[in-house]
Amino acid sequence: MDPASYLKFVAALVFVLGLILGLAWLARRFGLLGHANVTSGKNQRLSVVEVRNIDPRHRLVLVRRDDVEHLLLIGPSGGSVVEAGSPTLPGSATGAHQAESKS
Repeated sequence: MDPASYLKFVAALVFVLGLILGLAWLARRFGLLGHANVTSGKNQRLSVVEVRNIDPRHRLVLVRRDDVEHLLLIGPSGGSVVEAGSPTLPGSATGAHQAESKS
């Protein structure tokens, strides 16, 4: 093989790897990867209600435990509780869903 063929091969490889990394970054940036639910069934006490990215390294996570919601700020240096113990609103979509499942 001549040097031009090697150069084309390396350029194509770099291009494909760049596409893969770019799509992975976009999926992570816009939250397209989803979140796995570990438990299943109706007796779940813990659930992630909503996740919002603040910047590429920090996110706000709304967690529900036993009909009480907690707002967490998670980043590379750890996490902190922004608001703890706010009850689920009965008129909200999540509260209406819970009311239906309890009756």
